Amino acid sequence: MDNNKKKEGGCLWLVLPVALLLTSIFGTVWFSMVGWAQGPSPGQSAISGVISASAKVELVEGSFQGLEGPVASPDGGLYFSGVQVNRTYRLDKNGSISVWREDTKGMNGLFLLKDGRLLGAESAGRRIVAVMPDGRVTPLATGFDGKAFRSPNDLIADKKGGIYFTDPAPRVGTVPPKEPGNVHYLRRDGEVLLLDDQIRRPNGLTLSLDEKTLYVDDTEGEYVYAFDVRPDGSVTNKRPFVKLRDPVQGSLGLRSVADGMALDSKGRLYVATASGIQVIDRRGKYLGTIHVPPATGPGAPVSSVAFGGRRRQTLYMTAREGLYRVQMLSEGPSGRAK
Repeated sequence: MDNNKKKEGGCLWLVLPVALLLTSIFGTVWFSMVGWAQGPSPGQSAISGVISASAKVELVEGSFQGLEGPVASPDGGLYFSGVQVNRTYRLDKNGSISVWREDTKGMNGLFLLKDGRLLGAESAGRRIVAVMPDGRVTPLATGFDGKAFRSPNDLIADKKGGIYFTDPAPRVGTVPPKEPGNVHYLRRDGEVLLLDDQIRRPNGLTLSLDEKTLYVDDTEGEYVYAFDVRPDGSVTNKRPFVKLRDPVQGSLGLRSVADGMALDSKGRLYVATASGIQVIDRRGKYLGTIHVPPATGPGAPVSSVAFGGRRRQTLYMTAREGLYRVQMLSEGPSGRAK
């Protein structure tokens, strides 16, 4: 052992000058690469009135699979979906998480009505349903024009009792479908309208605070689209509202990986994308990005967002493996679930 140590020491004296020389030439570059590879995600930049530079994204719970569809409850709690495991979870006002409902048929997007019913888009069940507080399920719509829905994804209710929802074609594994998806409106009387069938993969959607504008994003494209809402719930004047930043390359071209959306009390739009939560003002101007932890799998690190908490200043974010939150300067809109 001692002899081996002596030999190793002799070799060290021979290679040390070379090592020092190489370090002096390449050291700065090598260490900066190590720091980039192992360091934390980019620091948060302040967005005026939205988030401070000191805000930290926190992991609430990380033992999930395929989370989606967060929506706040009036008591400061939160409902959210476990699409892959067919569950709806409930985060109560004290921070405890429990399984609220099983066998949800791939329920994805959620919206809580004032009467306590939880609306849900069943991606596997291919329906729009209402779930009573006791868990009883009422189907509201199952198809359009004699055909079953394909894979309902997200939804939002308006003050008239109607429901807007997206219905993209299902993926085959991780391969996106080539045919565009549909955007529908379910009237209070049960009639289903087709609003648009030309967005490649319509996913998240929301309404402006005055409910005069419908916003729909495109996972496989780069834009959020805006529509003017007519008094009967139908829409007109489709137009690009904002081109999202930092797209990634997909099999069909550049894609934003846009997913769920939220709105704050000032009408700003929060879009879950490949690069984080992009914040857009009411005129379609990009304000900044809320950085989130990296995903454990391919695609966007965060699938959807919702304001919650007692003062509605906590932004909750669902991801494939966990539920996250960050404290905001902005707050969610009053009088509506999201």
